[in-house]
Order: sequence, then structure tokens, then C-alpha cells
Amino acid sequence: MRFEELDKKLRVYETAYDLCIPPEVYLVVRLDGRGFTKKTKETWQLQAPFDIRFHEVMVKTCHHLMNCGFNVIYAYTQSDEISLLFHPDEDTFKRKQRKINSVLAGEASGFFSLTLGDLACFDARVCQLPNKELVKDYFCWRQEDAHRNSLNAHCYWLLRHQGVNATEATKQMAGKPLANKHELLFANQINFNDLPNWQKRGTGLYWAEVEKQGFNPMTKQPTTTTRREIVADEQLLLGEDYGQFILGLLENN
Repeated sequence: MRFEELDKKLRVYETAYDLCIPPEVYLVVRLDGRGFTKKTKETWQLQAPFDIRFHEVMVKTCHHLMNCGFNVIYAYTQSDEISLLFHPDEDTFKRKQRKINSVLAGEASGFFSLTLGDLACFDARVCQLPNKELVKDYFCWRQEDAHRNSLNAHCYWLLRHQGVNATEATKQMAGKPLANKHELLFANQINFNDLPNWQKRGTGLYWAEVEKQGFNPMTKQPTTTTRREIVADEQLLLGEDYGQFILGLLENN
């Protein structure tokens, strides 16, 4: 059988189940580290509950993903996860879900591994959101998840550092009201509100016009230029204010 005949015959099996996201739907891709819980404790031996080097690598990975061929207007990261908000008009790969997932998972895995210096893997999933309000709610949801995870992590590792074993520390934290967790930290001279915001709220990255100061050697005069750059925000707004910020990004892009 000739190549052309084989190609025509078999190509259909490769593409028969291709799912394309409709152009009217807002597109968010969430990436998560695969097996990072074990790696952070055993392989990488990171500082608990939060490691600044790991955080910096995650932010750099977000920066890379916003520059890897897709029109991403916002990236949000907390813990070992990344959420990417696509421009409403993004049409790369004709919005084929398998292409979006595979390329972004590969880009994240490769860049993170090279930057950290050890093998790491991310998975990716597409979240299709039919309106702006749900986009806003999505990022507010991930920020609230960051807040709860951070509070739990600080309490858990406080107990572990006090000699409580992993099983007992987990048991003590299960079902404990948020107020009680705050009280536990405060009783041990830790004010949760004073901890770095990136630990409690996550970090957001977006495109902005940034002024750059320079010097013209011909005129011997200082110059000011404006460039479009990615800005990393570690002082994110909270709750509804954060949601309004997300809506503003959609309106202005």
C-alpha cells in the first residue's frame, strides 16, 4: 500500500476524537506538578512549609509559559500549580485541546526541570468557562485554595517541628475551624497575617507597559521608552477586589 493511501486511512484514527474549544468560550489551563509531594520531601529536600527557591522556579516557569507561543494574558501560581488565562481571541492550534494540554505540559516540565536542575513533570487540563463571571470566580477559587492550604501547611509543620508525627499532626488539623488554626499559630508567636503574601495568596503575572530609562549617545540626552513586559505581583488583592482585577484584565486585553 502506498504512503498516501496509508496516511489517508490511518490519519482519521489519530484525529477522530479531537476536541476543539469553541471561540466564544474563555479558556484557562491549569497545570499541576506530578508527584511533587514526594519529591519536595524526599528528593529535593525543600524547606517546609514554603521554600523560596521552589517558589522562584514556579514564577519563572509561569513567565516562560506566557512567552512560549500562546497568547496568555494572566498566569497565577500557588504551591505546585499554575493557572493560565488565554486571550479571548487566542486561536493557536485551532484551539485543539490535546495540542494545548500536551504542549503546555511539555513546556512546563522541560523548563522547570532545567531551572531546578532535576527531573520534574507537570500535567495540564483545560477549563472551559462560558462567561467572564466564571473566569473571575475561577481565580478567586484558586486564591482561596491557596489561603487555606497555606494556613494548614503552617499549622501542620509547626506541629511537626514540635515533635508531633505526621499521622498525629494530620489528625489534629482535620476538621479544625480556621479560627482555631490562627490561634494555634498565634500561641506560638506566629501571626499568619504577617507572613509573606505570596505564601497566603499566590502570585500573579500579567503584561504591562513599563517605562525604561536609557541614554542617547548621539544627543547625549537621557531617554525614556515604554516596553511591554511581564510583571510578577506578589501583593495580590483579596476576594472581590481580586475578582474585579481579573475582570479588568479581560476588558483591557
